[in-house]
Amino acid sequence: MSEDECHENYPVQTVILSNLLSLSIYGIGAYILAEVSVWLIIPYLMYCLWLEIRVIRRSCVNCYYYDKVCAFGKGKLCALIFKRKGTPELFAQDKVTWIQLLPDFTISLTPLIAGIVLLVIDFSLLLLALVVILGVLTFGGNAFVRGSFACKFCKQREIGCPAEKLFNKEKAQQI
Repeated sequence: MSEDECHENYPVQTVILSNLLSLSIYGIGAYILAEVSVWLIIPYLMYCLWLEIRVIRRSCVNCYYYDKVCAFGKGKLCALIFKRKGTPELFAQDKVTWIQLLPDFTISLTPLIAGIVLLVIDFSLLLLALVVILGVLTFGGNAFVRGSFACKFCKQREIGCPAEKLFNKEKAQQI
């Protein structure tokens, strides 16, 4: 892909789509956990918020899209909250491991596991539908949004992206 094809600022539709995906995952996750106990909603949503802030504080402060409209809208948000720490080249040098991503995976895995346990205890079509939808959004939805709208047009990916190195083994072997 040539640099001309990368977005300097992403279209608002991409930002809306990517955020609707995340909010849907968080909302369905909260609903499923509420079936276990209504008291789990606030800690779960606070955890979601903490993870979003963690990404902004650790990654967005060095990203090419700092103070720009990235696919997730976090570049502009980051500039409002945090000072720039480094450069896109510094961002590219960061290493991301599967262990570091475990907290992110718990956002979906916790409600998925809770939902499956609840289905075994007391089957419900609504709960089954929500568990399936959560699984599809988490795995298929994220892959679709990132592959078709976000990463595909990302200038930071062209400079270097630690997540791409982790997820795209073919490209990592070429480097």
